Amino acid sequence: MSDTNGPRALLKRIRVWLVVFIVCLVLSGATAFPLVTELRLLDGALASWASPVADALPGLAEWITRVRTGLEGADAQAPYLLYGTDWLAFAHLVIAVAFYGPYRDPVRNIWVIEFGMIACVGIVPLALICGPVRGIPFWWSVIDMSFGVLGILPLLVVRRLIKHLEALETAPVVTSTAGRTSPA
Repeated sequence: MSDTNGPRALLKRIRVWLVVFIVCLVLSGATAFPLVTELRLLDGALASWASPVADALPGLAEWITRVRTGLEGADAQAPYLLYGTDWLAFAHLVIAVAFYGPYRDPVRNIWVIEFGMIACVGIVPLALICGPVRGIPFWWSVIDMSFGVLGILPLLVVRRLIKHLEALETAPVVTSTAGRTSPA
């Protein structure tokens, strides 16, 4: 019978959470490359088969059309502006790679988890400050802030699991009279 809270089980749970987090970072980054195409598809979908969504949320449909128009204009007249979103995508991919450290050795690399948690918290003031400066609707800033809130949740779980793993690894081992070893 295996111990569901033993070091191996904890390491497996940590790794599962980290793989999910890494996949989300990679997907978030990868979707920042084809923004113009994505907005064309989304705007077209809202205008046709997803029209009930557009009817229910006309502000969303108008915003998507506005962003598509802006991105198409930038792509046509100043494509170098979209280079910034390429760097955004690259940053997500690089950050995802950094989480391989905790995957390999969670206790030693817990600082990467804590760094990720700080980054998630930093999303909130960034959205609250830069959103209004750039003319972003407040509800869109709320969506952006939700990435920080949702992103920190698995990291909190992973950090707690790592701290538990660390405690198990540093606990003194006691040998019982039956010859079995166990943490004290």
